[in-house]
Amino acid sequence: MERLQKVIAKSGITSRRKAETMIENGLVEVNGKVVTELGTKVSNQDEVKVEGGVPIEKEKLIYFLFYKPRGVITSVGDDKDRKTVIDYFEEYPERIYPVGRLDYETSGLLIMTNDGDFTNLLLHPSSQINKEYVMKTAGIPSKENLQLFKKGIRSEGDLLKANYVKTLSVDPKKNTAIIKIVLHQGGKNRQIRRMFEAIGTPVLKLKREKFGFLTLDGLTAGGEHRELTPKEIAELKKLAK
Repeated sequence: MERLQKVIAKSGITSRRKAETMIENGLVEVNGKVVTELGTKVSNQDEVKVEGGVPIEKEKLIYFLFYKPRGVITSVGDDKDRKTVIDYFEEYPERIYPVGRLDYETSGLLIMTNDGDFTNLLLHPSSQINKEYVMKTAGIPSKENLQLFKKGIRSEGDLLKANYVKTLSVDPKKNTAIIKIVLHQGGKNRQIRRMFEAIGTPVLKLKREKFGFLTLDGLTAGGEHRELTPKEIAELKKLAK
């Protein structure tokens, strides 16, 4: 959901300030009804008309599966002038943003879009979409410690949980392990890294390999992306609900 004046401004008809004046003067309709309140929010499904019934042209909705490299900020901008995920989508005029976050040193699957309703649906606390990660740890965690993740580990006031965790391989000589972990929980900053720090085996490398049924198949680690198909978008919405 976005503020009505912002949606009008993004359509290119006028500036946001002039859009606010139009709303206050009763020159804007939403779904056939005149709206005069500036706090009104609309979705992509709402029909907006201005100045006697002229429909606005809404921004085209676009959806991408992106292979985020390490050393890239998951943000639309950075005050330290570091590379961000938006830098890989400069050819698109639409205002694209990431769905959720992967930290600076984490690589892997990230969804990019300009659909706010879709983003909110996927990130809602009730959404139970699996997010699968593979990592390399400094140290070999015990099976008992890994099982603690299913009950939850307290870190900085948060209860951090995993739905599935399994050791894929170990290297006793280098004292490292390769581990797969699956989360439903989202929105916790550096969640996996904090979980493994709590049991004394810090994460050396971390990669998100799956988001629901989506994988990175066909993309390289160099920042490639592809458009999601209509079927994939519909399936993600179904999973989130």
